[in-house]
Amino acid sequence: MRILGVDPGLTRCGLGTIDAEAGRRVSLVDVRVARSAPDLPPDQRLLIIADEIEKVISEMKPDVMALERVFAQDNVRSVMGTAQVAGIVLLSAARAGIPIEMHTPSEVKAAVSGSGRADKKQVQAMVQRILRLDKPPKPADAADSLAIAICQAWRGGIASLTAQPDRSQHGGAGSLPRAEGSDLTPAQKMWAQAERMSRRHGAVAPQEKVSTQ
Repeated sequence: MRILGVDPGLTRCGLGTIDAEAGRRVSLVDVRVARSAPDLPPDQRLLIIADEIEKVISEMKPDVMALERVFAQDNVRSVMGTAQVAGIVLLSAARAGIPIEMHTPSEVKAAVSGSGRADKKQVQAMVQRILRLDKPPKPADAADSLAIAICQAWRGGIASLTAQPDRSQHGGAGSLPRAEGSDLTPAQKMWAQAERMSRRHGAVAPQEKVSTQ
């Protein structure tokens, strides 16, 4: 199965393609970064990114795409640009008839490193190790796109997009991923343990209170 991972960004958009093979083995196919100059009009910047995404889809012919979910940050302008690119990615996938799934940054970090709080250098190092590369992929946007693709491969691949969600395995609202089982890789077990650790430290969304009145 071929997976295209996308780290959305208006200035730099990471596009990493991997092949997921038997035994949870993954290998690098292609990685590149689509760039647009900040001094260009927004519509022209989006057009440049959109053209590059469609080019990668045409060349790589992925079976599935994975996209990092956009979260609000202090820099509102940066978030808006990232969200606009994410919309382009979703549209491109829909036009090409390719299923697509989104993963949070913490899910991606935990999947490749075992910690949802891993920094950029840790993610780069783990991507290098998992894909058996001679050196860490650079820039960080390239490594992030490959990490997103790896996360998709290890969280069920294309089957996770068409089957009913197995919340005991992959997690969901109020649930945790399965941490034991002969079918899990060491990295998947580390990811599950990291999720449990984060819950113990209160890194979960607060539960909505039910009024008794």
